[in-house]
Amino acid sequence: MQFTSNELYAILNQPGSRWLVGADLSEADLIAADLIKANLIKTNLSGANLIEANLSMADLRGANLMKANLTGANLREARVD
Repeated sequence: MQFTSNELYAILNQPGSRWLVGADLSEADLIAADLIKANLIKTNLSGANLIEANLSMADLRGANLMKANLTGANLREARVD
């Protein structure tokens, strides 16, 4: 599942938890994105720019994070196993 920039912007700016299971967010620009409690199971985040993103309590099981930039990202209590 891929998103246009406009679709992704709309999803990220809706209130509540983010449900992006299996989405293709490779190379996405997610600088400082609010992804608290996001369901990112099996999401492709390869090469994504997640600088300063808030991924606290996010579910990242099976997510592809190869070459993702997580500099300064908040991963507190994120599930990655």
